[in-house]
Amino acid sequence: MDKNELAKFARTPLKQLPNRVWRTYTGGALIDKWKFGTTEDDGSLPEEWIMSTISARGKNRPIEEGLSLLSSPDGVVSLNELINSDLNLFLGEKLAKKYGTTGVLIKMLDSKERLTIQVHPNKEYAHTMLNSAFGKTESWYILGGREIDGVKSSIFLGFKEGVTPEKWHELFKKQDIHGMLNSLHRFEVKPGDAFIIYGGVPHAIGQGCFLMEVQEPTDYTMRVEKITPGGLAISDDLIHQGVGEENMLKCFHYDGCSFEEATERWKITPKTLESTDAYTLKTIFNKLHTDCFGLNELNLNGEFILKGNGSFFVGVIYSGEVDITCGGQNYSFSQGDEIFFPAAIETITWKTTKPAKVLLCYPPV
Repeated sequence: MDKNELAKFARTPLKQLPNRVWRTYTGGALIDKWKFGTTEDDGSLPEEWIMSTISARGKNRPIEEGLSLLSSPDGVVSLNELINSDLNLFLGEKLAKKYGTTGVLIKMLDSKERLTIQVHPNKEYAHTMLNSAFGKTESWYILGGREIDGVKSSIFLGFKEGVTPEKWHELFKKQDIHGMLNSLHRFEVKPGDAFIIYGGVPHAIGQGCFLMEVQEPTDYTMRVEKITPGGLAISDDLIHQGVGEENMLKCFHYDGCSFEEATERWKITPKTLESTDAYTLKTIFNKLHTDCFGLNELNLNGEFILKGNGSFFVGVIYSGEVDITCGGQNYSFSQGDEIFFPAAIETITWKTTKPAKVLLCYPPV
């Protein structure tokens, strides 16, 4: 489609097509269940990438894996094609001028096995070592989970006190997985828990976690386990992202702390912004935590009017069914739908046909 053809969608909410992505760990059955799939399988596609303008990094994987495709009244269109046809119209002028891209990546993630112990770059490291304008500060909002082999859902986050670069290097060299895990704080998690993971902070999602991850739009992950818990050997380029092992170890921030301090640093308490008989709007992640993205949760049983802020946003229908009115048109969405709302949309009226939970994801502003 040419620019003029795409411009007519500037006031149309557009639903993403399924976008499952290969990773080095297994899972995904709870994503199947959430989307009412005919099967609920744990395999090598444990993540659903939402409104992605970047390709997933994986050895010998398809070059366009991870890129989002949208369903429009005139057929399928790529998110990149849509945005690049008119940055101001679809992203919003401020975002278009500052980044020229969405500035955010959203995922649904379901882990049957523990993810490898890893770290992501902050902006400074990403710029210096990876020639990237974005690091990978991310957030986890726990939506559900499952007990696997008697182990409750949990995450590992942040160094304990006394972990030095020398000690961590030695554990990595020996591939002492038990020692590395024991160097991190472990949190048992439940639906509603929220965590912010800044670039440089070591972490690992444990088995049995179903969560939404909102993050900066890169796929840079430094790993210190050379074989996954499931037995998959990880190639060197996926270990250190091309910077070498010594530089990879410099990506970690060695500022260990107590469990109480870790909780204060990284566990977030959602706060209610508005509440009526018809709806409750909560903020999960906002400018108090990061300038990289935002996440709100709308629990709706009735009608809610949402006004735009000059930038695009993404709505994920976690449960229920909603009718949406915007631009003089009506649309219906239900559980499992992921929707791109262009910046040109000024006002949206949401009305439930079945009580709903909607996750509202925002770019940096």
